[in-house]
Amino acid sequence: MTTIGIVLHHYRPEVRELVDRALSWCDECGTKVRMPTVDAELIDQPALGVDEESFAGDLDLCLSFGGDGTMLRAARLVVDRGVPLLGVNAGDLGYLAEVDPDQLEAALTAWKNEELIVEERMMAEVVDDSGNRLGLALNEAVVERAESGHVVSLIVTIGDRRFTTYKADGLIVATPTGSTAYSLSAGGPVVEPDFEALIVVPVAAHMMFNRPLVLAPSTQVRLEVQGYRTAVVTLDGRPITTIDPGSAVTVRRSSVAARFLVTGRRDFHAVLKEKFGLTDR
Repeated sequence: MTTIGIVLHHYRPEVRELVDRALSWCDECGTKVRMPTVDAELIDQPALGVDEESFAGDLDLCLSFGGDGTMLRAARLVVDRGVPLLGVNAGDLGYLAEVDPDQLEAALTAWKNEELIVEERMMAEVVDDSGNRLGLALNEAVVERAESGHVVSLIVTIGDRRFTTYKADGLIVATPTGSTAYSLSAGGPVVEPDFEALIVVPVAAHMMFNRPLVLAPSTQVRLEVQGYRTAVVTLDGRPITTIDPGSAVTVRRSSVAARFLVTGRRDFHAVLKEKFGLTDR
């Protein structure tokens, strides 16, 4: 018997109807369902809930109902176990989601019939100077100021050579998938998701050199806090830890890849044009 995991947006009431449809499909097909406890309680299905540590388990598929934030949360829960992700868009942008609500049952049937395609997405990981992994990022790792109104000073080492010191609100190290997220808002380039690279983007740099860098995926980027102000490390928008002055973290390509299920080879440029409302002139 196959098992599907469901992760949902917590503040969109329309998601409830979508989840009910998915549960009906699973019941008809004899497919088991599992949800994080908080998600299960939100839709009055506590019997389906498990703790987040147990959620990925032996899942065959993880469904994400929401926008990009929900997709990022689902990825955080399952990517270490190699579980494929299928996003159903019920958010504002839904750039990462593959399926529109009216396609839900058809997409599930296509998955059951092994007709969907797996797209692997490069992820980044953050480690401390002892090599301990602090976490994974599908979109980006950010080292940023801990206090509003102050810059943070970051010594950046690329590979084994010191590059420069940035005085900025923060520094983003994004994946190609994340190039259309925070990195884009900060002035970074749009990168096709199957082009593997690390993208370094300063946020509101107080210096003449504020250009983004596109680095080879094998590159390691070390960020050391200089001066006397503490910095915060966030992964896909979630604060992970703080860095004291004199301490550092390194961002590098992870050996773990996110596995997205898609209905066909996506035209990245067409999706980009649609999602950002670009028009012909």
